[in-house]
Amino acid sequence: MLVAIAALAILLPLLLVRTAPPPVRHHHKVRPVPQRVVPQAELPPVEPVAFQDLDPQDARDYNADVPFVYGPNPAARPFKLAGDANERARATDCMAAAVLYEAGDDPVGQRAVAQVVINRVRHPAFPKTICGVVFQGSERSTGCQFTFTCDGALTRNRWSEAQWGRARTVAASALSGSVARKVGYATHYHTDWVVPYWQSSLDKIASVGTHLFFRWTGWWGTPAAFNRQVSSAEPIIAALAPYSEAHRGAEGFPIAQGALYDTAAAESPLPPALAGDGNSFLLTLDPDTMSPDGFAQFAARICADRSYCKVMGWIDPAMTPASLPLQPAQVAAMAFSYLRDKPRGYDKALWNCREFRRPVASQCMKAQTFLTTARLAAESLKIDEEPSPSAALPPHVPLLSDGLTGVRRKGDAPVIDGPAGAKPPLAVPALRTSPAADRR
Repeated sequence: MLVAIAALAILLPLLLVRTAPPPVRHHHKVRPVPQRVVPQAELPPVEPVAFQDLDPQDARDYNADVPFVYGPNPAARPFKLAGDANERARATDCMAAAVLYEAGDDPVGQRAVAQVVINRVRHPAFPKTICGVVFQGSERSTGCQFTFTCDGALTRNRWSEAQWGRARTVAASALSGSVARKVGYATHYHTDWVVPYWQSSLDKIASVGTHLFFRWTGWWGTPAAFNRQVSSAEPIIAALAPYSEAHRGAEGFPIAQGALYDTAAAESPLPPALAGDGNSFLLTLDPDTMSPDGFAQFAARICADRSYCKVMGWIDPAMTPASLPLQPAQVAAMAFSYLRDKPRGYDKALWNCREFRRPVASQCMKAQTFLTTARLAAESLKIDEEPSPSAALPPHVPLLSDGLTGVRRKGDAPVIDGPAGAKPPLAVPALRTSPAADRR
C-alpha cells in the first residue's frame, strides 16, 4: 500500500507536467485586441494593417506562444475565375504581383498567398475582384491590406522577367482550380517577425514557412461564409502598367490613372451627359461613399467605350454646374476631372490635391488664375496663343462671367483638347498645387 501511494505521488505530477499545455509568457509590450465573435448578422470589419512595436526576435517569441486553434481546418473549394481574356489577364497579373511581392520567388509561399487572395474575394467583407482585393487600401501611404501596394515596393523593388513568369504560373494555376490545402479558409496572414494588432482577434490555423495564417472566429470563418458571387470586372491598376500589358490602355498607357476597385463606383447609377454634348459630364461626388480612387473608376465607367470623353466632379452640390461654360468659382472648386482623347493618345484623371492627397504630384490639378479686365492688358504680352478674347474658341472652353476666357501663358503644360480643336480645355486642368500642398 505504501509503495503504491509513493508511486502515485511520483507518477501523477510527472503525468500532469507532460500533458499540461505550455505556459503562456506575458509580453508586456504587446497590446492584444480582445477576441470578439462577430455574429452572422454583422459583417466583420476589415482592419488596416498596423503592427505592434516589437523587434523581430520579440515578435517571433510572441508568435511562438500563440497556440493554433483546435478543430477541423478544411481545405477551400477549388476556384475558377470567369471573364474574358482581358479580365483574366488583369486578374492573373494582380495575383502574380501579390504572390511575388508578398512571398518572394518561393512557389510554396506563393501558393499560400494566392489562396488567401481567393478566400478574400469569395468573402463578402472584401472586394469582389482579384485586383480589388490585392490593391485594397493602396491609396493610403500606410494601412493598405498588402503592404507592397502602398509602401513604394512596386517602384523600389524590381523582379526579373523569369521571376514574374514563375509568379504568373502560380497565379494562373490558383485561378484555375489549384488549392493550397493547408491554408484552409484563412483570410489573414503575416510573417513571424511582426505582430499585427488584429492578430489576437483571429484564430491561428496554419503556418507555411515564416508565414502564419488566420481566419475569423465564429461563423465568418466557416466554409458557409465564403459564398460571394465573384465579379470578373477586373479594374485596370495603373501601378502595374510598367509590368503588365493587361493594365495598360490600347495605346500602351494606363487608363484612369490611380483607379482601383470601389464598390460605389462600380454600382452607382450613371449620370446623364450634358444636353447637346454626349461626351461631357458634370456631377457631384460623395467622398463619404466613394473613395478618391473610385472617382477615376466611376469616370472610366461613365465614359465607357467613347473615344473622347470628359468628366468633371464637385464635392459641394451647390457648386456643381448644370451646363457649360463654367464660372471661375466653379473651376476653382472642382474636385476631380477626367479626360480621354484616344485619337491623341491621352487618358488621364486629375484630383484637386487640396482636397485629396495623391501619391504623386502628376495626379494633381494646378491652381487656376483668372485675369480681370483690368489685368488683361498688362498680361497680354505673355499670351502665346489667341491674344484676342473675341477669337473663335473650342465649344468646351468655359467663358468666364466677365466675358473673358482663361488665359494660357508661356510655360504652361499643354492639355489635350477635344477632337475638333487644338487648345487646352480649361474645364479639365492638367494642373499642380503648390509643393506644400503636395506633401503628405
